[in-house]
Amino acid sequence: MTKRMVAAFIKSETVLVCAWFLAAISAFAIPPDKEYIGYINTDTIFLLFSLMAIVSGLKSSNFLSRVGAFLISKVKTKRQIEAILIMLCFFSSMIITNDVSLITFVPLSIEVLRSSKMENRIIPVITAQTIAANLGSMSTPVGNPQNIYIYSSYSLSVTDFISVMLPYTSLSFLLLAAFVFISKNVRVKKDGMPKTEDINIKSTVFYMSLFAVCILSVIRILPDAASFLIVLVFMLIFDRKNIRKVDYSLLLTFIGFFIFTGNIGRMEFFSGFLKSAINGKEVITSVIASQVISNVPAAILLSKFTQNWGALMAGVNIGGLGTLIASMASLISYKYISVEYPEKRLKYLIYFTVINIIFLAALMALYFILHLSGPI
Repeated sequence: MTKRMVAAFIKSETVLVCAWFLAAISAFAIPPDKEYIGYINTDTIFLLFSLMAIVSGLKSSNFLSRVGAFLISKVKTKRQIEAILIMLCFFSSMIITNDVSLITFVPLSIEVLRSSKMENRIIPVITAQTIAANLGSMSTPVGNPQNIYIYSSYSLSVTDFISVMLPYTSLSFLLLAAFVFISKNVRVKKDGMPKTEDINIKSTVFYMSLFAVCILSVIRILPDAASFLIVLVFMLIFDRKNIRKVDYSLLLTFIGFFIFTGNIGRMEFFSGFLKSAINGKEVITSVIASQVISNVPAAILLSKFTQNWGALMAGVNIGGLGTLIASMASLISYKYISVEYPEKRLKYLIYFTVINIIFLAALMALYFILHLSGPI
């Protein structure tokens, strides 16, 4: 492997490399032993794999893009177009995760805005879509990787989860609706609609059925290992190619951080320091940590030192706002901008940061209001 290939790999898989670098460093202090096996939260890995495989298959069935194109074809004003594009990300991310939502709908948005002579709205709309995907995904246990992890790690119920996140989701929807409302409500002439392939009905039904199996696991009717085996076996038989599309780097990233945080927990100095630092300040600590190391690693790291899962979950989800790396899903939108409009990268980054800070401030204000009235 050449230096150029190594550099390219590190650039494309920075979080994965960091996770295993930290795991390797921590292994010098805590040499590998039988306790390492206990570090890995297998329920998280099983559920994450199953959901990624299913969503990959659902995306390949053209169901998502076709639905988006159909909705866009029914609207007639600029405000309506923006509302559909943004809210598609908000609501779809609750089920298909924030990153898949952006991968599916940001390219559609670029094509729609071009055909509608609305390219001047590219930066605001894609920024809002990114925020919508990050905020919509926080409302369900399967919306993003950190939720899957926290839900499994603390053995939560769906009711537990929704009771904590509902106020933040509701405010997020209102803020996004306000963002849409301030755009111009004028009629727009569309030069044709984005071309999308027909829905593969058989594939859609197949993956919807497997998704229902995962939901049985989420609501604790079916063990995570059982749903994983069902998904794996059926995909190996009927659609093996989509198994290759699973983001294995994300799974390996989780395992790397599991090893690192497991070792940190066995180091009295570090574990004692982190417990004292986070105690009673879970939200603030996780928001700040997310800005620097992203919210998924922050969730894995901080979960080892607090039992206040509600505050941690609120913090790492709110913490997905702010910097470009606070939620790794945000990099997806930035990459599309970089490819399609390289001259707009700096402008996008500035606009993205400003709007994210506004949303972050609003949700933090809600947290403090809720916190004043009692514990989360």
